[in-house]
Amino acid sequence: MLRSVRRVALAAVVASLAAGCGASPEGSAAEPTTGEGAERRASAVAPEGVPSALAAQRLQWTDCAGTEDSPAPGDDWQCATLEVPVDWSAPEDDTMKLALIRSEARGDRRIGSLLFNFGGPGASGVATMPSYGGTLSSLHERYDLVSWDPRGVGASSGIRCRDDAEIAEAESVDMVPETAAEEAAFLEDAADFGQGCEDSAGPLLAHVSTADTARDMELMRHVLGDRDLNYFGFSYGTELGGVYAHLFPERVGRMVLDAVVDPTADVFEHAENQARGFQRALDAYLESTGQDPREGTRRLADLLERIDQDPLPTASEERRLTRTLAVIGIVLPLYSESAWPTLTDALRAAREGDGTELLALADAYHGRDASGHYATTTHSQRAISCLDARQRPTVEETRERLPRFEEISPVFGPLLGWDTAGWCHDWPVAGLNETPEVSAPGADPVLVVGNTGDPATPYEGARRMADELGEDVGVMITWEGQGHGAYGNGSDCVETAVDTYLLEGKAPEDGMVCSR
Repeated sequence: MLRSVRRVALAAVVASLAAGCGASPEGSAAEPTTGEGAERRASAVAPEGVPSALAAQRLQWTDCAGTEDSPAPGDDWQCATLEVPVDWSAPEDDTMKLALIRSEARGDRRIGSLLFNFGGPGASGVATMPSYGGTLSSLHERYDLVSWDPRGVGASSGIRCRDDAEIAEAESVDMVPETAAEEAAFLEDAADFGQGCEDSAGPLLAHVSTADTARDMELMRHVLGDRDLNYFGFSYGTELGGVYAHLFPERVGRMVLDAVVDPTADVFEHAENQARGFQRALDAYLESTGQDPREGTRRLADLLERIDQDPLPTASEERRLTRTLAVIGIVLPLYSESAWPTLTDALRAAREGDGTELLALADAYHGRDASGHYATTTHSQRAISCLDARQRPTVEETRERLPRFEEISPVFGPLLGWDTAGWCHDWPVAGLNETPEVSAPGADPVLVVGNTGDPATPYEGARRMADELGEDVGVMITWEGQGHGAYGNGSDCVETAVDTYLLEGKAPEDGMVCSR
């Protein structure tokens, strides 16, 4: 599936085209962050079934170190590790360490910790949190800003299923196969990827589910010293928040879900939702350039067909722009309206026979740097989502659905349709659920934020999440905007509603609409 990248990462990508930190277990035990720290820890209810040694652990906050994928974030940020069970059904057995990052509340009226997940699944909270901190200045006054690398991600036993050379070689595989040979190569590549994940992760591959991470969050809440969990989830982080709310409704504090995943969608429906969302964003982009969306889409589909027949040369002599890479290059700028001019330039160059700019956008999406090193976000994403989802569509089932995908979007539909057959093909571990369970009867209100122009998590999913959370739990507001997510995307109305809820505990009226 096309992963949900945050705007903060995209802004850095666009800036670079136009022109994290590691956690250490070393250091002394942290002192309470305020005078009443000991009382906070005493009032933080311990999770049931957690071994006493894990429940009693104290985080040792130290300066953060840089990694090969992100620099050290600066003096405002500290890193630590949290020990959690590998298998939550046997919490007395083996444990693993999760990497955490925080910046303490700047003001005197501290509320507690505000935990962030930035999506994916597979996005590193340790790497992303510092770059998002500037957007959260009002919240930072009263909250410790905290994030982490979920199990199987980044510095938390991050899963790498292929090395850089293998990833680069696999980019030649056609992800929209049209011949028997292409289909065989497509399925062989999918199976090989899964085997690489198993070789990398070993037994952990069966314990990186969203429910596992939600249980990690419950232990994290307690060790951080918070009576309830205050949480801000973006994109996949909304599904994680919903699963946590279902498992621990009595521990839900102030929770915001933005860029919302549809919890009722199965594998096919999720892919259709994304095809629909990206096509809507493409239509809006085409209209902004004075083009008729239907005609502009047809011209773009024709361009992709020509690229499929004859991949475009790029500034890198050994690399050419394939149709698959071109589609990914088109996808990335649709995550943010501010990146649309970059897409215009890249498409103009491609029509003139130069694939360099679209390839650069695809590389940014895949986390490939100038040296040819790839980040592992998509590896973790696949491992987590394939464990979560029980459904394993066959090639025959996918073929039956392809006409519908192509009808929804001639540009994105074919890739997303075929992806349903390849994503978890021959996966080494059985999936767990048809769809995530997010009902949370008795929980305090959860604020759900929907964006009508969201490309990756279409607007309809927000309403379904609010409904699934339950009556008097899901409170939904709408932003009539563009881009992935709403908070921090330029709407004073959204930011005021969210900040008021998180800082004062006052939820807005369900159904509130924020216009552009």
